[in-house]
Amino acid sequence: MRHNHSGRRLGRTTSHRIAMFRNMVTSLLNHERIVTTDAKAKEIRCVAEKMITLGKRGDLHAQRQAAAYIREKSVVTKLFSTIAPRYKDRAGGYTRIIKLGQRLGDAASLSVIELVEEATPQQA
Repeated sequence: MRHNHSGRRLGRTTSHRIAMFRNMVTSLLNHERIVTTDAKAKEIRCVAEKMITLGKRGDLHAQRQAAAYIREKSVVTKLFSTIAPRYKDRAGGYTRIIKLGQRLGDAASLSVIELVEEATPQQA
């Protein structure tokens, strides 16, 4: 029985899994949408939402915590300047997972994980 064992191992060592999550969260915040397997999308969702919550805090300590996890400095800047202000009135649920079907090669179930877009009124 797996009582109190959270998270998926995804057939990788701990260091490989952490590195993969860091790369995928960096790509998600950079491109705002990535295609991956269902299991990976569900695992990186919580990490990406924590990064956006850090961005909403906006202080120096939060910036350093985000920079310690995210691979690129430009993505950290984008997180704090454009992504986080978009969700200032939202309490959570910054990402959406949409199932696509199965991959042809190995029949793995694919999903799109993307940031939920906030409708901002256009000033004309």
